[in-house]
Amino acid sequence: MPASTRRRLLAAAAATGALGWLPGCRTEPPAPARSQGLAPASVPPRTLAAAEAAALLDDLERRTFDYFWQTTDAATGLAPDRWPTPSFASIAATGFALTAWPLGVQRGWVSREAARERVLNTLRSFLDAPMGPQASGTAGHHGFYYHFLDMRSGTRFARCELSTIDTALLLAGLLCCQSFFDGAQADETRLRDGVDEFYRRIDWAWAMPRAPRIGHGWHPESGFISSDWRAYDESMLLYLLALGAPSRPVGREAWDFWASGLAEAWGSQYGQAHLRFAPLFGHQFTQCWVDLRGLHDGFMRGMQAREPGLDYFENSRRATHAQRAYAMVNPEGWAAYGPEVWGVSACDGPADVQRAYGGRMRRFISYAGRGMGGAHTHDDGTLAPYAAGSSIAFAPEIVLPALATMRARWGEHLYGRYGFFDAFNPSFDFADVRLTHGRVVPGQGWFDTDYLGIDQGPMLAMLGNHRGEVVWQTMRRNAHLRRGLQRAGFQGGWLG
Repeated sequence: MPASTRRRLLAAAAATGALGWLPGCRTEPPAPARSQGLAPASVPPRTLAAAEAAALLDDLERRTFDYFWQTTDAATGLAPDRWPTPSFASIAATGFALTAWPLGVQRGWVSREAARERVLNTLRSFLDAPMGPQASGTAGHHGFYYHFLDMRSGTRFARCELSTIDTALLLAGLLCCQSFFDGAQADETRLRDGVDEFYRRIDWAWAMPRAPRIGHGWHPESGFISSDWRAYDESMLLYLLALGAPSRPVGREAWDFWASGLAEAWGSQYGQAHLRFAPLFGHQFTQCWVDLRGLHDGFMRGMQAREPGLDYFENSRRATHAQRAYAMVNPEGWAAYGPEVWGVSACDGPADVQRAYGGRMRRFISYAGRGMGGAHTHDDGTLAPYAAGSSIAFAPEIVLPALATMRARWGEHLYGRYGFFDAFNPSFDFADVRLTHGRVVPGQGWFDTDYLGIDQGPMLAMLGNHRGEVVWQTMRRNAHLRRGLQRAGFQGGWLG
C-alpha cells in the first residue's frame, strides 16, 4: 500500500514521486485467532486523580487546537503538513483542521463567525481551484485532489499523487462542518451547499480502474497506481463516503469487496483477538468521525457467535491494549518501553542509518509507517505520543497514564507550544548522525521538533470525542454518512 496514501511522504520523496509499499494481502477464510505475541503478566494501569486528568487534557486539547488555528492559512484554509519546518499543505491535515473548528466553537476558544469564515474560505480554495489532467498548475482531477498542495498557489506540489484516501479525509472534515453549521443564516446555508457541491464533483467511478475496488490514486505522468484499498485499515472511511455520495455513489459490491479482506486480518496479538493492522492510526482514523459503537455490518454480525460484543469500536479498544502489552513485552529490547510508555504508529523518526544497539546492528528510519504485529512489525524504538493519545476514546484507562507519564518524564523536550511533538526515540543517543528532523539530547535520546497535522488531528478529534462526543454527535446528524453506513449494511447503535 503506498506509503504516500497511507499518511504522507517526506518532501524529498514527494518531489521525486517515490512510493514505498507495505506487504500485500492474501485471501483466506476466517480462522481461529493466531498467536503473534505472548501476553505479558497483567499490570494494572495507574489511576490518575480526576483533577490531574482534567488539567492534563485541558492543556493538551487547547494547545493542539491552537496548532491548527495558528498554523492554518486563514485566507485559504490550507493546513501545513508540518510545523515549524516549512512545508507544503496536506489536504488530509486540512480535513483535520476543519474538524477542529466545531470543537473550538464548542469550547469557546473561537467564535462561530470566525470558524465559519475559515470553512467558507477553505471551500472557496478547493471549489475555485484549477482542475484537470495536466501535470502541473492544477489542484486535482475528477473531483479528487493531490495529496500535497503548494501553500501559496494551492496547486499540486512537485510530483505527488492524486490521493483517494486523503481526499476522503478532507471530505470528512467538510462534512463535520456541514452538520455543525446548521443555522438559517445565509453564510451557513451557503456553507452547507458548498460542501454538497464539493461532494457531488467527486467521480468515484473514475477512481475505480479495477472496479469494484477503489484505487489508491493517480499520477498524471503514469496513470493509476496499481494497488487498491481493501480490508481493515483507514480506508473504511473512504468506502463509507463513496457509498454515501449524493451523486454517482459506488455500489454495495464495493463494500463487499473491501470487507472480503477482513477475515485474513483477524488474529491474536499479545492477548487481544482483533482485526489487526500494524500502525495504530489505522484503528483510529475512521472513528475520529464515525461513532461505530454498537454498529454491526455483515462481517461483525457474523462474528457475534465467536466474539460476543465485538464491533469496530471494541476492535480498536483491543488493538490499543495490544499496543500497551507489546511495549511491556518489548521484544526488540528498546529503551523506556513499558506499561505507560507505548505507541508505535506512522510518525517522524531520527534518520535513515544503521547503528549498533543492544548488542547488534539496528536500522533506524526517518518518516515511516511504523507498527507492531507479527510479520508487519516495523519498530525502531521510535514512539509517537499521538498514537496513544488518539486512542483515548477507546481506552482512557491506559491512555491517560501514558500521556501523563510521557509528559512528566520527557516534557522539557517532548511537550511544547502545541502540545506533544510528533515523536521521540529514547534509544537513539548517537551524536554522530545527521538527523532528518529533531535533536538528540545526550543521555535521553532523540526528540522531534516538528508537529505533524495528520498526527495532531486525530488526537484532537478523539480528545473531543472522549470529552463530550463532539465530533461523533455532530457527524451523526450528517445524512450522507448515515446513508453510507446503511448502504454498507450497518445496523444497530445510533442508526437504530
